[in-house]
Amino acid sequence: MQQVSEHDNLINGIWVSYKEGVYNITDFVRKHPGGQSKIMMAAGGSIDPFWTIFANHQTDEILVLLESMRIGNLRSEDVYKHKDEDIYDPYALEPVRNQMLHINGKKPFCAEPPPPVLVKNFITPKEVFYVRNHLPVPYIDEENYELELAAEEKTMKTFNIEDIKKYPQHTITSAIMCGGNRRSEMGAEKPLKGLSWNVGAIGNASWTGAKLSDVLRDLGVKEEDYSHIQFEGMDIDPSGVPYGASIPISKALDPRADVLLAYEMNGEDIPLDHGYPLRVIVPGVVGARNVKWVNRIILSKNESPSQFQQNDYKGFSPSINWDNVDFKTAPAIQEMPVTSAICCPQKDEKITVAKDGTIPVKGYAWSGGGKKIIRVDVTADQGETWHIAELVAQDPDAKEGRHYAWTLWSLNLPVDKMKKSIEIWVKAVDSQYNTQPESFKNIWNLRGFLCNAYHKVKVNLG
Repeated sequence: MQQVSEHDNLINGIWVSYKEGVYNITDFVRKHPGGQSKIMMAAGGSIDPFWTIFANHQTDEILVLLESMRIGNLRSEDVYKHKDEDIYDPYALEPVRNQMLHINGKKPFCAEPPPPVLVKNFITPKEVFYVRNHLPVPYIDEENYELELAAEEKTMKTFNIEDIKKYPQHTITSAIMCGGNRRSEMGAEKPLKGLSWNVGAIGNASWTGAKLSDVLRDLGVKEEDYSHIQFEGMDIDPSGVPYGASIPISKALDPRADVLLAYEMNGEDIPLDHGYPLRVIVPGVVGARNVKWVNRIILSKNESPSQFQQNDYKGFSPSINWDNVDFKTAPAIQEMPVTSAICCPQKDEKITVAKDGTIPVKGYAWSGGGKKIIRVDVTADQGETWHIAELVAQDPDAKEGRHYAWTLWSLNLPVDKMKKSIEIWVKAVDSQYNTQPESFKNIWNLRGFLCNAYHKVKVNLG
């Protein structure tokens, strides 16, 4: 192990051990999706304790990648050993989750509801709202909770929850969608790195809180003095760095952008998994910027320095791979593109054709930036014939340019009864006439974000 410990820098090389193996990860360090600083915490030592906490690394794909960097083995007496009671588990106090959720990652916890559950309600019940945690759920000391608002590093004011609740209360209906929703489809086109989300990393809820613009204007904040507003959560990584993200200051100060410091979800206190006691809601923007458990807001000339702002949640050309990627060349994802999904029927499901030669099809559609869904097209013959779905649920109170909620749609789709199976395609069109690309081939990217090609589902006819 002495030899491994000597390789803890880029000059000597970066070695780590895992179980009995020794691995030279020098060339991989800068490509690490979690950021160079995170993987360097294990440099010259064992990654076992880190992977005990971040169990999402223990997949076949990652183990194969690690094995490709193996250079030898430890002596038996140097193999990392631990007793369970010696390991602090930051996940020990995680909330109880609904067993209906399909788990994509246990530590940190990431899960989504079955597709048919999504379209049962226009407002997604909090129990089945998808969960995307990047770090362990933090311990919340309710009585002593404070929100700090700073200009660069200088504190301007500190709030408690009651202070926030004194501001005028606003309620909006807004969908939140993970940047990797539908990643499993893009990954089927070509391997990539990321959680294999189906279509359920999206939910639509009623959010209540204070407008961030009200809070900022009350403090005399002017747009010309800053470029960005950074958010930090109470969830921290093993090095003590909090989850962070940022949005442009222009959006934060715009009352029509409806950015909230939210303390209620669907008329009740926000559940712990979704950011209790306070979270940021940035409607129409990728879920990663809707920071949960927020306890610090920083006005700044710069974007958040967070790994999740600088080296993740960015889109790239299909020609970019892990050997030539430079995260500095791409802007952080903010507003999301138009998308849609078929939730009923599901893949390979057997569907009885009605006497009129149709089958029932249901799903959702959504577009970022407050753009309204104006049409959903569905085909059962690979685009030869398109049928316009009925838009069965939209937010009736949304104003122009502020359509943050999703749209639920349905139709009885005509099919060829002589066929044993068909493939259903869906595409949505928003109020600026943006529509979805037909395939994932030309929008593929190495992290699997912005997965908005036609959704295609093969079903059997009975």
